[in-house]
Amino acid sequence: MSRYRVCLCFTIKFRIVEAEPPQDVKDAFKKYAKDGEHMTAEELQQFLVAVQGEAGASVAEAVGMVEKVLQERHHNTKTVRHTLTLEDFQHYLFSADLNPPIRDKVHHDMEAPLSHYFIFTGHNSYLTGNQLSSDSSDVPIIKAVKNGVRVVELDLWPNSDKSAVEVRHGGTLTTPVELTKCLQSIKDNAFTENQYPVIITLEDHLTPPLQKKVAQVITATFQEMLFRPDECEGLKEFPSPEDLKKRIIISTKPPQQFTADNEDKSNNNSNKGKRWRLGAPPLPFTLPKFFKCGSGASKKGPRKNYSSDQEDEAKIDEDDDHSSECSQDNEDNDASDPGSMQSKALEYKHLISIHAEKPKGELKDALKVELDKVKRISFSEGKLKRAALSHAMEVVRFTQNNVLRIFPKGTRFNSSNYNPLTGWMHGAQMVAFNMQGHGKYLWWMQGLFRSNGGCGYVKKPKILMQGDKVFDPKAEFVGEKTILKVKVYMGDGWRSDFKRTHFDCYSPPDFYARVGIVGVPADKKMYATEEKNNNWTPVWDKEFTFELIVPELALLRVEVRDHDDIDKDDFAGQTCLLVSELKQGIRAVPLYNKKGDKYNSVKLLMRFDFV
Repeated sequence: MSRYRVCLCFTIKFRIVEAEPPQDVKDAFKKYAKDGEHMTAEELQQFLVAVQGEAGASVAEAVGMVEKVLQERHHNTKTVRHTLTLEDFQHYLFSADLNPPIRDKVHHDMEAPLSHYFIFTGHNSYLTGNQLSSDSSDVPIIKAVKNGVRVVELDLWPNSDKSAVEVRHGGTLTTPVELTKCLQSIKDNAFTENQYPVIITLEDHLTPPLQKKVAQVITATFQEMLFRPDECEGLKEFPSPEDLKKRIIISTKPPQQFTADNEDKSNNNSNKGKRWRLGAPPLPFTLPKFFKCGSGASKKGPRKNYSSDQEDEAKIDEDDDHSSECSQDNEDNDASDPGSMQSKALEYKHLISIHAEKPKGELKDALKVELDKVKRISFSEGKLKRAALSHAMEVVRFTQNNVLRIFPKGTRFNSSNYNPLTGWMHGAQMVAFNMQGHGKYLWWMQGLFRSNGGCGYVKKPKILMQGDKVFDPKAEFVGEKTILKVKVYMGDGWRSDFKRTHFDCYSPPDFYARVGIVGVPADKKMYATEEKNNNWTPVWDKEFTFELIVPELALLRVEVRDHDDIDKDDFAGQTCLLVSELKQGIRAVPLYNKKGDKYNSVKLLMRFDFV
């Protein structure tokens, strides 16, 4: 019995009724438990194969499953019973640990080049809050890499007396954090949860002496963990995540003074026959000089002629791109010792595994695919939108072998995020997100990267990698549709994870579930169940059907809310799952809070069928 005080005079009592197993669960138990009362391990194995689609399930695995269920439910290791009752069977199905909706191990091919994967990417990874006045810290970096983020962005600036390097958002009131602290935190935490490589993208605004210090501290910190290519002018092909396990990769723009025309020929000869090598020796060198661009510097050329509706967005793109080019676009032409300069530039350039280039000129030039050379370019979200309208297929073709990074527009001061699907539909590997910017777009991002064991690398679908027939995101999709049926049986766990009055001071919650697809425009759809009034364990038993044209790029989105007649409906949990990762059959689906952290107990019982 649950009591809620309505006023000082009286209370209302609500009976707590434990929900029975759904009819589908009862029917399945009756069908596979031959005696109708107890299900043996052999019978459970038959259910796993026929209903859950687990063709490789063995009797031995079923035996282990039965033992785990009995131990969890009855806490008796000496029980003589080795079969499941209906209640035991329901417990098994409703266990997110024993019966998850997606595979929890790495299972994608990890031996393709890095450009063949979506990579979990952070933006301004050191910020704890907004983009203007929050603290810089290594704490969000640690959390990010432990949660699967594989691309960390660091903005490098001189400290006040220009004697050391700070990580901060230049031109703002954000407080700094020491570079050495960030690098050490990456080293200590990057591979505690998975061993796949971490890429550090550097946006440096430093003088040559400070660039030298950065190179030295990176080498001293990571040592043999650091990946270094032998090709000073860039890789001909990216290595694979499998090749780069437990490696740190540096990506930034190389020094502009060093070109193929002045490269030391002896180094060319020594590098023949190798595509890349691992490890990095000490770096006792100085770097080429550049004029310093301060945090408040502004570099403006002639005003461009934009139409009124393009001007603001174009201005944003210019401001965003400015910071990344500032430190290296103003050159000091003093080259009194060309041989020494070349040698030092070569050593610095060897730290950079993934060469970043600033797109210049027209879009078609930026997206030009070069033979025997791969690179990374960056677009703001606004620039990507324009490219998607005019050069969609060229973007897809570029991303088949090269890396495209997308970053938030400069006006997202509150660290909000943008729709990542535009980037994914065009093959962009690094869709950079503010991990502290909570909301539905971050939920989608987290949902994609729950795939493949949460390792931070998700193999791009074949439709984005077909060289002979380039995918056109703008095309009217035709052809055979994939039918996905999703049934929401019930939910549970809120009583354990929330206070009795969290949703309503006067009664139990009125939960309803929203179930939908996010993907290409033709596949987007959202449904909702009816509300279940005054019930902590809602039973909806509702099925929805989705006809998917491009299931490879579809995410299943699930959200639970408590209906409120007066105020905004209260949030009660969410999850997103890549459709292609869904496991068939009746599954326990854990829910997450607004930040993306998994609740201890809250989950749904659902069914997924592809017909």
